[in-house]
Amino acid sequence: MHDSDVFGSIMGMFMMMCIMLPMLIIVIGSVIWAYKDAIKRGKSGWLVALMVFFISWPAGLLIWLVFRPDKVSEPTHAGKIVDDEDEYPDPEDYK
Repeated sequence: MHDSDVFGSIMGMFMMMCIMLPMLIIVIGSVIWAYKDAIKRGKSGWLVALMVFFISWPAGLLIWLVFRPDKVSEPTHAGKIVDDEDEYPDPEDYK
């Protein structure tokens, strides 16, 4: 193997890393954003994150952006609306 072949291989791997690493960061960042956005909108964050990741990354993100619902004004937990009244049952109900 010649020195020029080794240098070419190393440069090729370096160039690939310069392209793939930023793309990986963008994909992971968009999946995390979609998860958080789904929770804010009262939907299952994991389901949306999996959809964004597995449906050919940019297409999954575009599908979520087009079909996402309006934001929920009340706090949510795992896609379900949580009311303070529901959290603590009324003791009078158990008499």
